[in-house]
This record gives sequence, structure tokens and C-alpha cells, in this order.
Amino acid sequence: MTNSSELQKELNKEECHPVDREICLASPMPMFVINKELKIVFANEGACETLETSKERIAGTLFSNFFSSVPAPIVAHYQEVMETGTNLEDETLMNISDKKIIHIELLLKKSTISPNAYLYFKDVTALKEKERKDHMNVHLLSNIFQNASEGIVLFDIEGNINDVNQAFSSQVGLEKDEITNRNISSFIPENAHYKVEKIKELIAQNKKARGEIPIKKSHSISIVEFTTSPYVHHKLHMAILRDVTEKRQMEIQLKRNEELFKGLFEEAIDAIVLWDQDGRVLKANTSALKIFECSLSELLSKRIRDFVYPLESQKFDLVMEQLNRSGAVRDEVLFLMPNNQLKHLEFTSKLHSVDGYNMTIFRNVSERYQMEKELRESEERFRKIFEGSLDGLILTNHNYVVVDANPEVSKIIDIEKDHLIGKDVREILNIEPDEESYDEYLQQLKEDGQATFLKTLTSHRDKVQYIELSSKYNLLSNLNLTIIRDITEQIEMQEQLRKSDTLSVVGELAAGIAHEIRNPMTALKGFIQLLENSVGQDHEMYFNVITSEFQRIESIITEFLVLAKPQAIQYQETNLIRIMKDTVELLSAQAVMHNVQYEESYQADLPTIIAEPNQLKQVFINVIKNAIEVMTDGGFISIRIQETDDEMIHIRIKDQGGGISKDKIKKLGEPFYTTKERGTGLGLMVSFKIIKEHKGIVQVESIVGEGTIFHIYLPKS
Repeated sequence: MTNSSELQKELNKEECHPVDREICLASPMPMFVINKELKIVFANEGACETLETSKERIAGTLFSNFFSSVPAPIVAHYQEVMETGTNLEDETLMNISDKKIIHIELLLKKSTISPNAYLYFKDVTALKEKERKDHMNVHLLSNIFQNASEGIVLFDIEGNINDVNQAFSSQVGLEKDEITNRNISSFIPENAHYKVEKIKELIAQNKKARGEIPIKKSHSISIVEFTTSPYVHHKLHMAILRDVTEKRQMEIQLKRNEELFKGLFEEAIDAIVLWDQDGRVLKANTSALKIFECSLSELLSKRIRDFVYPLESQKFDLVMEQLNRSGAVRDEVLFLMPNNQLKHLEFTSKLHSVDGYNMTIFRNVSERYQMEKELRESEERFRKIFEGSLDGLILTNHNYVVVDANPEVSKIIDIEKDHLIGKDVREILNIEPDEESYDEYLQQLKEDGQATFLKTLTSHRDKVQYIELSSKYNLLSNLNLTIIRDITEQIEMQEQLRKSDTLSVVGELAAGIAHEIRNPMTALKGFIQLLENSVGQDHEMYFNVITSEFQRIESIITEFLVLAKPQAIQYQETNLIRIMKDTVELLSAQAVMHNVQYEESYQADLPTIIAEPNQLKQVFINVIKNAIEVMTDGGFISIRIQETDDEMIHIRIKDQGGGISKDKIKKLGEPFYTTKERGTGLGLMVSFKIIKEHKGIVQVESIVGEGTIFHIYLPKS
């Protein structure tokens, strides 16, 4: 009894017609013989190899088992074709195993001698994979072609352009349809056409070409690097072009810059040195050789630090540390040259400045350094002289605004230095805008380069101060120097000397006149008395007038004698208020006659002073009597006595007379100068002399039409 496999074989043999079998075995292609039920009844060796199985395992297998990856409608279509007896060619997938599927081309053909059909198939998996990859490559190349940053041109052997990408369109400034079908030579200047011919020769030899070529772009020429590849697609050749115009221009500019740098490096007045990280000199220009006093070979064997003066080494190390931190530094250091010459060099250093090397530019500032040192010393000397001068010194700009002032100025005009700086001289000295003498002084200063100006100031006690300005124009850089001197004492001494000379002359004259007049006066008075006794009462009025005039002459003679010879003065402790009250009482009758009243104000605890009471009373009488006489319409005389802050007693006598002009005030106290019709001018002269002998001061303040104030200052005891 045979087993089941043998029965199957027999069955297969019976179902497969011998002719079908022979045809299947003779087929060079893998082939099945299939019956009406779509079972495989026979398979040749090619089919078994393709399906990676044996004939025994294939026989009796349903045809559809190998097409499980194929949709059922397609398999049903295959069955319909078999029933109709028509041929079918197709491409489909065939299952080799659960994990392997192959791509086949098949031919389904009806047998002419049996109800079976023939299925020829061919494994085209590798071919399809290649086609897929080729398609992908074509797609990829198309993307690259269109999106490449370099220009790409496809052209034939004659140079006719078949296609270009967008980059090339941009390179020549034309749209794609304006470029295609043109010859590539039309984009090349005529003087470069020989390069196009050379490229064609290389392509004909199936060789690549590389180089640079100019191409036309609108109204300009660009330089492109090109690479040509022959026969890239359907007898077309490809050129890849990259615009290097900017690169070439940069290279040209770089070359020019290098030449310029080389020229500047060699011809520079300043020394230029290139050095490495160890400080060793790598390159130096001619100026560097002159500064460092050595040859190029000697300099190249040195480090910069080798030239630093030993005492400056620490400073140089600190400078180098700063250079390493910040990358650049500027400083000055003292260097010692091989010939033992010391040079003060100013330098600027930068790290990695030229070709990765460090660069230092040196400049010899020894002369400047010496000049600066001398200038500093000169400025110090000037400052010492300026600050220590006994005269006031002011520096002003050409607008006469104070830039600097020495301490003596503050002492002279009693203004702190901080309040002087930045102020106009006019403002400081209270010079009126319309003061012509000051404008004349400024004009002379500009024209002659120097000028002098005298200014009168009034202190807080109404003390007159005379200030002399002596100026030099542009003595310093854009600055004027003004010397300020307080010449008050000088002027007062001159005035005192003048008055002293006058007093001396008046004294000598007074002594002679008093002596010569007094003797005849004595005789005249005697004879007048005899006549008065012998003449009747009818002439009494005449004798009274004569007697009154004699008394006046005697008072004048007495004043002459006061000026003519020293008086025996007995200083004693004196109460000024008592003397003033006695004087007021003495002159009260005269005051009443002139309709004059007194306003008195005395400090309650006023200290006594050392003085000669009678002389002071004479002064008070002279001043108050003058005040009464000038008040023709009556009025008030204000008298005030009080202490001041500077150890003085202030006696203030104010009238309401007609006042005295400034010009006349200056002459008060001079002999024989008076504003009264019957005055001699000797009264005030004597009064001023008395106050001076008491080490006091007399100042007169007056406003015409308002009155006059006498200020008498006497020192405390």
C-alpha cells in the first residue's frame, strides 16, 4: 500500500498533461502549470528556486496562496482570464514566505492541449528597486538642481543651453525662458570666448573642466568659478558656476591693504614691532631700529622686556598684565638702549593684531617728557610766586572773568576766593557799566598790551580804599595778569605829606603873623579904650563893633598859634558823653537863635577813653557850630555816640544843611578852605589835627540838598 505523498505525486502526474509538463520543463523562465481549480499541478526548477521551495511542496498548492498580498479582486480576475482562455500580462507581488515578498512580471496563458493554464513569471524585484532608487535620485537631483545656491547649466556639445536653475537666472539677471535655447557663449565676453572653446574640447574628450570665467550680467561683469561634467544626462553636459566676484574683489582689496600695510609699516615715523607671546621680536620697521639703537638682526634676537630700564620693570610687568586682561594698552615706560641711552617711550600695544601676532607702536617722547617736566617745574615756581606774592594777583580770560586769584586779593578787597572765581572784574570792584575810565583802561590794555586803572572803594565803615590795577594782556595762554595793590596808605601818606608841608608853611607864617599882629593889636586896644572913656554914649555902638572885631582877630591869632607851635597836652581818662553834653549846652543859645534842635543818643555803658578833654571839646564845638551855621532854615542836629566792633568809639554828628559836593569834601581840613562867607578854614584844619593826634579818624559823608554827616572814630583806652 503506498503512502499519501506518493498518491499525491500520482495525482499530480495524472492532472498534468505530459505535453504541459514538457513545456514547463523546457521554459527558461520560472513556470507553473495550473488546473481549473487554480491548483499548481506542476512547477519547473526555476519556479522552485524563485520560491525557495521544492516541487513536492508546490504541487497541489492553490495558486492564490502565493498572492496573499494581492487584492482578492485581482486574483479573481486572473481566474476569469483562465476560464475565458485569453492571455494576461501583469506585474504583481508574490509571497515567498511570511516575511519575504518579491516583485514579479507574469504571463498567464491557456494551454492548447489541456484545460490547464501556464503561469510564466520573472523576479524583477531588483529591477524595481533600481527603478525606485533611480526615480528618487532623479527627484533628488531635480530638487538640488532647482534649489542649489550655485548656478547650474545643462547644455549640448555646441554650447546651446537646455536648462538652467534659478541661481543661474539670478547670476545673469534674466528669467529662465530668456536663457534657454541661447548659446552659452552669448553670456561670455568676447575676450573670454577662447575659454569656452577649450571647455568644449575637454568635453569632447569626456574630461571635466575647472577654472574661472567672466559672465555678463545686465550692465556689469561677474567672475564665476566653474566646473563642467560631460554627458550627465541624455548627451547633455553640466556646468556648475559659483559667483566669486565679491571674493575676488576682497582678495584684490586684501592685496592692496597688504601692500599699503607694508608701505605704512616700513615708512611709518613711529616704531612698529611685531612680537610673539613670549615677547620676542619677530618683525620691526626702520624707525624701530633707530629708536632701539640696534640692527634688525640684533633686535630680532631680543625680547621687548630686555630693553626696559631695571627700575621700570615692575611698572612694565603691570602694563603687560593689563594688556593680557583687556587686549590693548597705552602707557609710557623708560627704556635703556644698548648704547646706555635712556629713552622715555610712549607705546600702544594690541594682542593678535597682525597675522595673530602682537603689535606695539613706540614713540620717543623723551623731549616731550623733559619739556613737560620743565613745564611742571615752571608752573610750580609760578604757583609759588603767584600764591606768595605780597601783591594781589588775578588771572582773567579775555572777557575779564576771573580764572584764578592768589590769597592776597581776598585780603585786599575782603572777598573770599570762591566768590571771585567766575566773576567779572566789573562786578567784583563795583565798576559801573557806564564808567568811561574803565572802558578806556580796557581799550588801552588791548592796544598797548598793558594798562593801569585806579578804583576807589568804600568799606563798611565808609572808609575810603584806593585800589590800583596794573594789567598785562595775554601774558599767559589766553590769560591776562592783573596786579592789585591797595595804595590807600600811599595816597594818604602823600595827602598827609602835602598837608604836613602846608601846615609847616602855615605854622611858620602863623607864628610870624601872630607876633607881628599881636603887638599892634595891643596898642590899638589901649587907644580904643582911652577913646571910649573920653567919647560920649552916642558912639557906643561903634566901639562895640570895634571890640567884637578885635575879639575875632584874637581868636584867629589863637588858632594860628595852635598850628604854629606844639601844645602842652595832658591826656587823662575822659568821658566823651560828658564833653559832648557840655558842648551842646554851650552852643544851645546859638542853636535856638538858628531854630536848630538836638537829637541825642548815647550808649549807656560807654567806656571812657584817654584824651585831652579841652581839645576834644574844641573839635565838637567846631563841628556842631558849623552844622548850626549851615542850617539857615533850622532843623535837627543828630548826635550819636556808641562803640564799634573793632575797639573804637564812633561819634556821629549829622546836620540837615545844604550838603557838600564830593569835590569840596576832599578839600575839607585844608588851611584857608571854607564854605562860609566869614570862615577862615582853620577850624576844621585844627579839628582834624587834634583827632589825628588822638590816633583817630575823621570821615565826612554828604549828600547835596540833604545834609552832612561827620564820623569821628577814637580808639578805646
